[in-house]
Amino acid sequence: MKFGVLQFPGSNCDQDAYHVLGQVLGQPVRYIWHKEHTLGDVECVVVPGGFSYGDYLRTGAIARFSPAMKAVATHARAGGLVIGICNGFQILCEAHLLPGALIRNRGLQFICDWVKLRVETADSPFTNRCRPGQILRIPIAHGEGCYFAEPAVIRQLERTDRILLRYVDNPNGSVADIAGICNETRNVFGLMPHPEHAVDPLTG
Repeated sequence: MKFGVLQFPGSNCDQDAYHVLGQVLGQPVRYIWHKEHTLGDVECVVVPGGFSYGDYLRTGAIARFSPAMKAVATHARAGGLVIGICNGFQILCEAHLLPGALIRNRGLQFICDWVKLRVETADSPFTNRCRPGQILRIPIAHGEGCYFAEPAVIRQLERTDRILLRYVDNPNGSVADIAGICNETRNVFGLMPHPEHAVDPLTG
């Protein structure tokens, strides 16, 4: 599968994602600069973590208007795969590719720690190699990672099996312990934890 990793001013996990995809998983991967208008032959887009555009206004609010994100929205509507990690999840919510929003952590502090996640469903291209109920240990690093949505949205996410990951011990106050969700067509996935930081037994 051909991957593309978006790069915004302020991205800081783009190189980690690129390394994992290319060197660890051995997949073809290239960077996509935020001013690019097309994605080329990329099959899966990674919207990485960081502080896109310095998090001015609010996290992801400016990045959603970039030319590259317009191309990502077109890609997603056509059924292409998209995964947003941390700031990438925030951007996908701002772009309305995923419902809800990421707001300040419950304790109003930045959290950098390892957390346990429970896989809620294997019915997605992103979790189909996991078992429902499987526990994953993945690090988080965010100040605005508290997932929020109206009760009706949460009920819909639960009814349609779109909550892919939940926190075992909720670190940030996310509604319903949500750590990761997908869209209705299950090809867009956003999560706050950083799987690209959990691939090496020595360094994470």
